[in-house]
Amino acid sequence: MSRPRIKVKHGEESLVSHSGLILIGDLLEATNLKDRLSHLDIHCDQRKYTHADIAFAMMALISIGKPDYDAIESFRVNPEFFIDALGLSGCPSSPTLRQRLELMAKEPTYELLKEESASLIRRKAPALTPLSTSAGPLVPLDIDVSPFDNSKTHKEGVSRTYKGCDGFAPIFAYAGKEGWLVNLELREGSQHCQKGTPEFIRDTLRYVRSITTERILMRLDSGNDSRDNFPSEEFENVEFIIKRNLRKESRSAWLEMAKACGHERPCRLGKRNWIGKTDIGIDGRKLPHTIVFEVTERSIIKGQLLTTPEIEVDTYWVSLKELEAQEVIDWYHDHGTSEQFHSEIKTDLDLERLPSGNFATNELILHLGMLVYNIFRIIGQESLAAVDGGDALPRPRQKEVNRRRVRTIMQDLIYMAGRLIRTGRQWFISFGRLNPFAHLWEKLEGRLRVEAGVG
Repeated sequence: MSRPRIKVKHGEESLVSHSGLILIGDLLEATNLKDRLSHLDIHCDQRKYTHADIAFAMMALISIGKPDYDAIESFRVNPEFFIDALGLSGCPSSPTLRQRLELMAKEPTYELLKEESASLIRRKAPALTPLSTSAGPLVPLDIDVSPFDNSKTHKEGVSRTYKGCDGFAPIFAYAGKEGWLVNLELREGSQHCQKGTPEFIRDTLRYVRSITTERILMRLDSGNDSRDNFPSEEFENVEFIIKRNLRKESRSAWLEMAKACGHERPCRLGKRNWIGKTDIGIDGRKLPHTIVFEVTERSIIKGQLLTTPEIEVDTYWVSLKELEAQEVIDWYHDHGTSEQFHSEIKTDLDLERLPSGNFATNELILHLGMLVYNIFRIIGQESLAAVDGGDALPRPRQKEVNRRRVRTIMQDLIYMAGRLIRTGRQWFISFGRLNPFAHLWEKLEGRLRVEAGVG
């Protein structure tokens, strides 16, 4: 059968391509951002638009993956839907958006956004799923640095990162298996990952405690191997696994200890592996916390017999003595899941190359992105709950799904074409019978409006 020719026809219907902004507006309405932003002590000569208008407009751009000032201009042609979906008093221009964000880029604004984000998670997150360990359920808290590549730019704060590119080196903290973003900090690219981290951890634990009282398992990599990062006594029920930096410790000494008190596991020919726990260091001194070790000795690599065996040592600080050595190693490896969360922020929300030349403004935009990211998490988890409640997801589910990626939410629920219909004093949005996600979107929007207390 030959392909029919499809002709272009220009109609007069009111069509929108980002119907999912209504979902974003529903959850923003559930926060106290409008009231709190209006009380910021920021002098501004031009007050046609409120601070909330500016912040909400920028978050809308982030939510469609276009965190660029000029992207706002496409909504100014016919701003009615954009304004109504987000509850704005008007649609600001690109210069207004840029200038006001630069004025708002102050420390109180960052703290306000973090507090509102934590509050939104506490009130609207369907679950903060813990890990099932032998010591009982533990909510994972993953803290890590992820460089942002901003090569060939002259933005303030851009410098050489440990990844070998020019950019920023922000630090993030995610809670729960779903990856709720509870804290972040934009840093210059050349800043060492440990600088400022103890203070960041204390702030993070304070935000986490405002969300949940469950036991926490904090996980850090070897770049943050410092006693300063051990949680202080002011935070109860906070456990940790921190990969150690061997520094100048002898690998041969660790091999001898592993052979003496470790458990050898079966391996291939030319490879031996031991795991175990110790409270005494290789120098014989009592340790402040238990160390779990994994030592591997290789005498054959790729069929080549080595003259001197190669020794690989991984060690971890652990606060829970009751966890088995293999369990600690497995839960630390699970820490790598946070790389997926970094990817969603950097690529799905397109926040890796931040739009401003001003460091403080970029930090503000990244904090706005934190709130958008958590809104997407809520939408994604609620959509899974709606599916489990009986609404069929219009794609096969090959395996158990614990969370939905930000990009999937954007493609399925945000980039939805709809027709706006106005009858009397009411607005309606029609998706037509060819949209496979229409019923799921409707059920989800109704649930979010009820939870947000929006009429």
